[in-house]
Amino acid sequence: MGQILVDRRLTLSHRMKELWVQVGLLSVPLLAVYLHIPPPKLSPALLSWRSSGGYFTYKDQNIFYKDSTGAVGSSDIVVLLHGFPTSSYDWCKIWEGLTQRFHRVIALDFVGFGFSDKPRPHRYSIFEQASIVEGLVHHLGLRHQRINLLSHDYGDTVAQELLHRYEHNKTGSILINSLCLSNGGECCFFFSLLPKILKDGGLLSPVITRLMNFFFFSRGLGAVFGPYTQPSQAEYWDMWTVVRTNDGNLVVDSILQYINQRKKHRDRWVGALMSTSVPLHLIYGPLDPVNPHPEFLQLYKKVLPTSTVSVLDDHISHYPQLEDPTGFLNAYLNFINSF
Repeated sequence: MGQILVDRRLTLSHRMKELWVQVGLLSVPLLAVYLHIPPPKLSPALLSWRSSGGYFTYKDQNIFYKDSTGAVGSSDIVVLLHGFPTSSYDWCKIWEGLTQRFHRVIALDFVGFGFSDKPRPHRYSIFEQASIVEGLVHHLGLRHQRINLLSHDYGDTVAQELLHRYEHNKTGSILINSLCLSNGGECCFFFSLLPKILKDGGLLSPVITRLMNFFFFSRGLGAVFGPYTQPSQAEYWDMWTVVRTNDGNLVVDSILQYINQRKKHRDRWVGALMSTSVPLHLIYGPLDPVNPHPEFLQLYKKVLPTSTVSVLDDHISHYPQLEDPTGFLNAYLNFINSF
């Protein structure tokens, strides 16, 4: 009887091995097919956004930007710096409102994002992104003009580096008239599990980025929107399409090294905020799981007591310019008109 049980176990084990071999053999071609799936086609909205912009070259990299001439009689200029992992399209819902107040409204896709080039392998860094912003300002002939910076998330850190250069009179630095940050973890660091895995650059990083699809992307991004301010299915597809453009999903793990850069250069970038005399403001969605309330806001006010703050409605989360464009725009214009 014992021998029969042993034989059955051996037979079962053998069959399981055969099954796994078959699954493996089937998975290889399926994975190969998946990795070569072309990105989704651009929606009419994305096509319109791209066609209304242009490109300039920074060190052989094509950088997408959008530059609109707005309010007559105003000389004010605003440059918009987007977050991770999205693009300049994040500003679409407040773009028209900004053009009614500013003479020039300018946004770009950082290298590795949106419609800009996404080289790989490449050492993505906040320092490079700041230099690209400076390059764009110079390209547009605005080197001697005072610039208002409006930033979000990843863009907040780029803005901090630009502020550091301005405060230290670095060659080529832009003249900053004001800085408005939004939901970016300027002073503290709260991250979900997936970014932690990807930023560490282990063996899992390239595998995860290559297997990322619309379902996992939308679920992950949806977690940082409020329950009542979720993007529509079409908006999720636009965000995913922009990430997939130029194989951007394959550089996500490289870009996420900015989290380590934030920690390494914290004194430099927080120090720039602490020492500046530039008018400083924060627009904050308090339901943000990346920068949780009230801990984030308490630390921000402690570190930057001279900064003014606009806290939006309780149900607004990490993407306030998309979740509450009217509230966000009003908060920003109130800040701009206050000095």
